[in-house]
Amino acid sequence: MRAIFINRFFHPDHSATSQMLSDLAFGLAQDGIEVTVITSRLHYDRNDRKLTARETISGVDVHRIWTTRFGRSRLKLRAIDYLTFYISAAWTLLRVAARGDVVVAMTDPPMLSVIAAPIVKMRGARLVNWLQDLFPEVADALCSGGKLSAVLLRSLRKLRNISLRQADMNVAIGELMAERLRRSDIPAERLCVRHNWADCKAVTPIAPHDNPLRAEWNLGNDFVVGYSGNLGRAHEFEPILTAIQTVEHDNRSTHPSIRWLFIGGGHAFERLKGEVDKRGLTSVVFRPYQPRPQLAQSLSAADIHIVTLKPELEGLIVPSKFYGTAAAGRPVLFIGASGGEIDRLTKQHNCGQTVANDDGEALAHAVLALSRDPQLTSRMGNNARHACEDFYDKSIAIQGWARMLRGLSVTKEMPSAAEEDQTFRTEITDTVLTE
Repeated sequence: MRAIFINRFFHPDHSATSQMLSDLAFGLAQDGIEVTVITSRLHYDRNDRKLTARETISGVDVHRIWTTRFGRSRLKLRAIDYLTFYISAAWTLLRVAARGDVVVAMTDPPMLSVIAAPIVKMRGARLVNWLQDLFPEVADALCSGGKLSAVLLRSLRKLRNISLRQADMNVAIGELMAERLRRSDIPAERLCVRHNWADCKAVTPIAPHDNPLRAEWNLGNDFVVGYSGNLGRAHEFEPILTAIQTVEHDNRSTHPSIRWLFIGGGHAFERLKGEVDKRGLTSVVFRPYQPRPQLAQSLSAADIHIVTLKPELEGLIVPSKFYGTAAAGRPVLFIGASGGEIDRLTKQHNCGQTVANDDGEALAHAVLALSRDPQLTSRMGNNARHACEDFYDKSIAIQGWARMLRGLSVTKEMPSAAEEDQTFRTEITDTVLTE
């Protein structure tokens, strides 16, 4: 069998979906599955770097297609980047896909399932949608200056759901996401949950006195609160600022010196830097994304890690930061909704705490309490590591994906391409007419 993945970014890019896809593609290739990746020639945050159009990397056949390269600064220009990717990806998939292939469409750019579904059916292949987020609901939740129009939102959601129902399998990355999809009448037999992961061999806990980055970044023996990765529109940082101010103004000597370490980038990263300067906060350290081989050191540089998600995005996104934090053996302080995906995981594994997204004072108190209780911090960190080894390690994820893909490749005889195509076109026409 052959698995064909479609996503806008792939190795050597360091963005979250790229890293997940790269891990899986290379792992499946090692497991004996033929793997092709259709992706762009772009880096997530480096428009000036252009990658090779066609190459083989660690057994993976990579097709890097042409797109415009306006970047992420303006929404309309980003939409043009998306459109050109859709066109190039559709043309390449039409040429590459063959009967018996399993095509895995990710969600960058959004709505890839709508583009992939008719082509996959036409070529007699099978379709898996790997849903890292749910569009258009994410866009609606994050839309500045007002919500998307009700008609547009409903139309896009219907088109997406039609393409998901046409798929042989839809992979949600969290239980709440799967619940949302079930409520959208996605058949249960075409829906499964497969969590994202971390590499427990590459990312291991490193004690503070053995970590060269702590010395390089002058963290010394301070209690370090970390945030690693993208800080974007989906994440809260106001409660973090409130907590930093509260802790800095707490002059009692009953807790160790506390530092706040932010590693990464994103839409809100520079805004956070500006607010830190504006408020005169002195306990904050900023560092750029670190090379992947140094991930164990950078994640272990903190004693605890913050993961944050706006409550309105629960069931639409699952922060992948949780898994890297768990691999590094560090507790999670989750800023978000009680009952949300990360809140459920931290409670299930007893590896962290949750504070409300509007309660910076509670975050400060949680940080101070953990800084004074090294035994509790160590116990929750150990629990996080064990959870990652038992449930969320990369090797476990790759084995699960390999079984699923091989299972799809040998399932019952498929309907004819003409039958599937007619069903898809009928549903699309009905959607357009009703809207």
